[in-house]
Amino acid sequence: MKKMLIIGLVWPEPTSSAAGTRMLQLIDLFQSKNYEITFACAATKSDFSYPLQSKNVKEVEIQLNNESFNAFVKDLNPDYVMFDRYMVEEQYGWRVSIECPQAIKILDTEDLHFLRYARQEAVKKGVEFSNQLLYTDHAKREIASILRSDITLLISSEEKDLLINQFNINPSLLYYLPFIENEISSAKISSWNSFEDREHFMFIGNFIHEPNWNCVQVLKNRIWPLIKKALPKAELHIYGAYASQKVNQLHNSKERFFIKGRAEDAQQTMAGYKVLLAPIQFGAGVKGKFIDAMQTGTPNVTTKVGAEAMQNGLDWNGFITFSDEDFANKAINLYQNKELWKSAQHNGVKILNTNYGDEEIKNQFWEYIKDIQENLDTHRQQNFYGQILQHHSNQSTKYMSLWIEQKNKNNSN
Repeated sequence: MKKMLIIGLVWPEPTSSAAGTRMLQLIDLFQSKNYEITFACAATKSDFSYPLQSKNVKEVEIQLNNESFNAFVKDLNPDYVMFDRYMVEEQYGWRVSIECPQAIKILDTEDLHFLRYARQEAVKKGVEFSNQLLYTDHAKREIASILRSDITLLISSEEKDLLINQFNINPSLLYYLPFIENEISSAKISSWNSFEDREHFMFIGNFIHEPNWNCVQVLKNRIWPLIKKALPKAELHIYGAYASQKVNQLHNSKERFFIKGRAEDAQQTMAGYKVLLAPIQFGAGVKGKFIDAMQTGTPNVTTKVGAEAMQNGLDWNGFITFSDEDFANKAINLYQNKELWKSAQHNGVKILNTNYGDEEIKNQFWEYIKDIQENLDTHRQQNFYGQILQHHSNQSTKYMSLWIEQKNKNNSN
């Protein structure tokens, strides 16, 4: 039985974010091949952390900048180590390389952070985004992490293309692994709430994630005033985990703008609404809210960045818009026009079943994994720049970490 260690940035919270759902999908994927999984994390658990023991995953609490991790990973001796985002690889990758040099190192990006930060910076400065904005310290760190890893998982095909074409990353290091979803059956479609049984607009997103907070501000200040004028009975309900005071202050029943807080079950909640609104100004990866929308037959209105990498040439599950006025008009039309709404719903079924149906995705992934496993030395030799980077940056990361470790010991004496 193969052993896999997953080192988490946080303990997975599938009811709080798409990242939590994605992590559980990856655990299921490796368990389907009988991998024995240990999940280690230095973060504190919350009330919403998923009970991984219920999936027969061993949970281990670890410490940052502490040599105890070396003893732990050496004793575990995993065949695979997955890092949950590049910051985790920076912290633990060099320790894994020292103690378990033959372990296959997998980086799960969730989304390309440097792409999201660059887009956020463009919005903040009020300038049009261009690839020139990508060349930042964030990019250097994340791409260094990609080069030090044997495999990097990307949830967006456009992000894979960006790394290959803009940064000349060897394609053999990158693997596009989208959300893995059960196909939508005709029985499921017939169980959905009808157009007449649904009402109101909604938005959903974890508020720790900056693009979601920005979305709510755009809805509140720019888009909802246009929609509510045209639809005097419609309401907008905002859902999301970790709503802060600044989020809750936007609640205004007179404006029919309601902050609802955490949704215990995103899909169950979404299933009662007519239209999802998501004017995403910046971000990266693929948005879990749109997967939930397709799974529940809920059309949506979004932006080019919002729908990025999900269509693959197919018609969108609603509308992709390029201005506030267009966004509001499309939302109003979708809300009122049953035929348009049903057509958008049908498009969502096609996108999900074509791009995210699980069997084909799994089969291709296992072929890729098997090939790397059988040819690991060759695979690493072909990534010689990665080996150089690992040698040098591991030295600097290693000594910084050892310095912090020694400082912590001195402080505790």
